[in-house]
Amino acid sequence: MLLMLTGVALSACATPQQLELIEREQRRLRTENAATQGDFDSVRSTLADTRANLQQMQRDLDALREKVDEVRYQLDRQIGQSTREGDQKIKDMEGRIARIDKDLKAQGALLKAREEESKASPESSKTSPGAKEESGSGEGSASGEFVREKPPAESETVKRDYEEAWKLLERKDYRAAIARFKEFIKKHPQSEYADNAQYWIGESYYASREFDQAILEFDAVRRKYPKGDKVPAALLKQGFAFAELGDKVDARLILQDLIDRYPQSEEAAKAKQKLKALES
Repeated sequence: MLLMLTGVALSACATPQQLELIEREQRRLRTENAATQGDFDSVRSTLADTRANLQQMQRDLDALREKVDEVRYQLDRQIGQSTREGDQKIKDMEGRIARIDKDLKAQGALLKAREEESKASPESSKTSPGAKEESGSGEGSASGEFVREKPPAESETVKRDYEEAWKLLERKDYRAAIARFKEFIKKHPQSEYADNAQYWIGESYYASREFDQAILEFDAVRRKYPKGDKVPAALLKQGFAFAELGDKVDARLILQDLIDRYPQSEEAAKAKQKLKALES
């Protein structure tokens, strides 16, 4: 406005040349003013774009931080879980080692006890008076192929009770045979054939493929009748039963114990064959 007023005041007393100069100056000033305004608008626009870019960068940075935090959280969880799983595996292994160590100690104690029994029981005491025919000590008895024993040289009552139990075994009626042999032992605990009856209980369980129970019954032959002539056969079948269960360690221990205690017996020869089979 001041520029216009100045122009009007000057035009009243100026020559045409001066007026042209004044107008030219006015046009230049207007042009510069417009350029300045344009530059200002451009700067303002650039600042706005920059501000927008900064805001977007901030949002991207915040999102990136969230991703980093999420990744860190997941890693912490995975590491924690892996650590817990590793600790559990270590505990399981330690427990397994402890059980194996316990079993080895138990087997060592068992072998030691049997060695002491062997020293206390000379070979001459292995066969009781009125020796009975060894039978069923091979693997064939698992299929029900039992060899009949000589009749016991005892009373008719003992003979009859034993024969009744034996006939059930021959018919492969294992449950009934087990019950009848147990009854025989209960009625005639001092009979010369009590150890045989205990052995055939183990054979009945073995033939029924109840190997865990068979192991216990065969072990009862050794414990209850250490001087009886069924001990070698019971040890042999006990070793076979462990092998059937996949327990090769205990099977080898039992069979080797049999070989060491009764090296000249028929059962020792069969035990050697079984040991070779277990090693293959």
